[in-house]
Amino acid sequence: MTLVVFLVLLFTAVPIALVLALTAIWYIGSSGNTVLFESYPQQLFGAIESYGLLAIPLFMLAGELMNEGGLTKRLINLARILVGGFRGGLAYINLVANMMMAAIMGSAASQIAIMSRAMVPAMEKEGYDKPFSAAITAAGGLLSPIIPPSMLFVLFGVLAQVPIAEMFIAGIIPGLIMSFLFFLVISLMGLVHLYPKGEWPSREQALEYLLMGLPAGLIPVLIIGGILTGLATPTESAALASLGALLIGKFVYKDLQFSHLFGILRRTAINSGMVILLIAAAGVFGWVIVFEEIPQNAAAWIAGQTSDPFVFLLMVVGILLLVGMVLDGIAALILVVPILLPIAQLQFGISPYQFGVVVCLTLVMGLLTPPVGAGLFIASSMTGSSPLSIFRALLPFLLATLVTLVLLSWKGSLVTMLL
Repeated sequence: MTLVVFLVLLFTAVPIALVLALTAIWYIGSSGNTVLFESYPQQLFGAIESYGLLAIPLFMLAGELMNEGGLTKRLINLARILVGGFRGGLAYINLVANMMMAAIMGSAASQIAIMSRAMVPAMEKEGYDKPFSAAITAAGGLLSPIIPPSMLFVLFGVLAQVPIAEMFIAGIIPGLIMSFLFFLVISLMGLVHLYPKGEWPSREQALEYLLMGLPAGLIPVLIIGGILTGLATPTESAALASLGALLIGKFVYKDLQFSHLFGILRRTAINSGMVILLIAAAGVFGWVIVFEEIPQNAAAWIAGQTSDPFVFLLMVVGILLLVGMVLDGIAALILVVPILLPIAQLQFGISPYQFGVVVCLTLVMGLLTPPVGAGLFIASSMTGSSPLSIFRALLPFLLATLVTLVLLSWKGSLVTMLL
């Protein structure tokens, strides 16, 4: 009956945080166990009593400040110096700029929204197909869960009780692999469709872009450098990134006005509050899952299907592709990690870092796949292209992502080599 309540709430468009919280209350009520009921508030607040979760609102704040402060467009100009002269130059610029933004924002949805506004009109003006322009911008959002920092990695680190800094480091090589495959896709599509030849900036322009882009480029260096050297925790790096974005936007580029700060803080508070509420609700739901011994039962079933870790991870990818199509990535992560991670570690000896990278990347693909596909609708609303046309143009990038997932499932050393 509890499962029926969960499914009814889920498919009647009740917010996922309320679905989880109300399902847990229903289970406790139907069980008649007063001890569980008395422990409910403790479990609710206990789920968010983690210092690492502070990184989520701070990275959101850094992204908002960068966009308002003009740092985003300077990063795009910086990318022009690196790849602007190749055939399909703006497509490469779009991808490189997305890589830079992925190293700052950590949120695929926010990244797609910001980069769609910045890149798609410019690409369309130079003769690129609008759905392709929107698709490559949306594909760039797939880099956000694995190029550090990543909000999904923060959450996975809390759920799996592994160091968040090490999760960030684990995402570097997979992020570079997927970026290379995306570059390859753009190159092949450029040859087939004869995309416009790019132009290298003149020496004077390149120098201007470099000088103006260096302050903005310091933000990802500040985040990743602080984490890799051990000088700052991910949460401290997020705070430093927010401070850096504020100072650069206000005093270097002078695009950021203090009058904008209230709106920035308000948006950050609303967005991060939704995430934290979801985590709290999922904490009690996960408690119910463990109490019902669902992970143990699932482990017994999977053990009967295969004993190969590679096959197990491929099964996980297939299941989570379906889950990600109907559930938000954060909600899905909270639901599946308590069930599948113990099986991966104890039954198959899979590293939590390999498992975390594979799961996070798979779930974010759901952001760009029907029927829900929130990322598709964000890109559509920002560009005016239909979600279906964007999805068709996006298929080669989704295929490249699947190739990345197979590689990471096959060779766990690709994830752990820097640890």
